[in-house]
Amino acid sequence: MDLENIFKIANALALLSWIYLAIFPFRPATSRIIMGTVVMLLCSAYAFLVFQSIQPADWQQFNSLAGIQSLLSSPGAALVGWLHYLAFDLMVGLFIAANAAKHGIRHWTILPCFFFTFMLGPVGLLLYLLVRWAVTRDYLAENF
Repeated sequence: MDLENIFKIANALALLSWIYLAIFPFRPATSRIIMGTVVMLLCSAYAFLVFQSIQPADWQQFNSLAGIQSLLSSPGAALVGWLHYLAFDLMVGLFIAANAAKHGIRHWTILPCFFFTFMLGPVGLLLYLLVRWAVTRDYLAENF
C-alpha cells in the first residue's frame, strides 16, 4: 500500500473515532473500541513505517531542530510523524473523556476540548485542564 493511501485511511479512522468519541464519550465501550482498534492500528502502522522510513544513521538527527526538520522532509517520515500525532491525540481524547466522567464534567462542556485536541493537540488538553479546574476548583485534581 502506498503512503498516500495509508494517510487517507489513517485520517478517516481518526476522524470517525473523534466523531464517535464526541457522541459517546462516557460509554465504557468507547475507550475499548477506539483504543483496541483505531489506536492499535495507528500504532501498528507507525511501528511498521518508522523502521522503513528512518535509517539507523537518522537517529542522531533527533538531537537538533534542524535534524528533525531534515527527517520530516521525506514523505515516509512525515507520515510517521502524522500517525504519531493521530494516535497520541486520540489517547488524549480518551483521557479527557475518562477524566471528565470521573469529575462529573458534563458532555457538552468537553466538546470544545475534543475539537481543539483533534485540531491542535496540546491546546485541547490545556483547555480541558482549565475547564476541569473551573468545574472542580482543584488545579491538581487526580487524573486517573
